[in-house]
Amino acid sequence: MSAFEFFFSFYGLLLGLSVAELVGGFARVLHERERIRFGWLTPALALFVAIDIATFWNQAWVIFRGAPFNTFLLLVSLSIAATFYVAASVTFPRVSAEGAHERVDLDAHFWAHRKLVFGCILGANLIVALMVIILGQADAGFAKVANSVALWTGMAVFVAGTATAAFAPWRRVAVGALAVVLLYSLWQMARSAAELAAWGPVFGTG
Repeated sequence: MSAFEFFFSFYGLLLGLSVAELVGGFARVLHERERIRFGWLTPALALFVAIDIATFWNQAWVIFRGAPFNTFLLLVSLSIAATFYVAASVTFPRVSAEGAHERVDLDAHFWAHRKLVFGCILGANLIVALMVIILGQADAGFAKVANSVALWTGMAVFVAGTATAAFAPWRRVAVGALAVVLLYSLWQMARSAAELAAWGPVFGTG
């Protein structure tokens, strides 16, 4: 096992816990659906968080594959994954049979916890941005990634939208920011799907 494979297994395990927490929260909500008022804000937030976790999993392969491995990198990955875990665990409310007499409003839950969830997502992205800058300064080969205009343009859109969704005092602005960052994330997924589809003829020729 190479150093990166060791790091990736550790990082992937931690992010996997976040995915499990997110899916588990959704499953608990479905289990208690008779007393849940769904709305669309929390499901949209959950989709956004899920896509961002998947994106970070991919970024670990693309960005950190060439990074020098040491304990500090493990600590950084732990910080990122722990931040995602907090976001995933708060995205859906804790519903249980003990509170069967209580109605749960997912839109109200969104407004009560949006700062924490979006703040965690924002924090994780800023940690990665800082790591990219540091690695770009320390390694000439990694500087190509750090100097990518597309990377920082996307990061600017993401950070501005996420911060607005988290902290805007006006609900319409926050909802609009959620829509923007979710559509941006879906657009990125659509681009990835198009790239994958372009490989179809290549695989078909074998």
